[in-house]
Amino acid sequence: MSAGKRLKSAVCATEIMVIAAPDGEVQLLCGGAPMVEDGEVNGGDVDPGHAAGTAIGKRYVNADGSLEVLCVKAGDGSLAQGDAALTVKDAKKLPKTD
Repeated sequence: MSAGKRLKSAVCATEIMVIAAPDGEVQLLCGGAPMVEDGEVNGGDVDPGHAAGTAIGKRYVNADGSLEVLCVKAGDGSLAQGDAALTVKDAKKLPKTD
């Protein structure tokens, strides 16, 4: 997986762009199903255990920060890398200017 790659959910409307990825193969899930590249269709329903949803414009990261994705289209499924859920990356605070 490489930065700039676009993936979409097979079970909801979520679409993401990879911002940073670790070396090697990464299994990204959305709604409990593997994410697919544009043009591929999988179908199915969102797994109730993975239905927290995604928000457009938010960045999602794994626990060690080696994987970062940007949500470009919101959906009902939540993002995960394997069994571990991705979390919303906190925005950096800008310095105060007086």
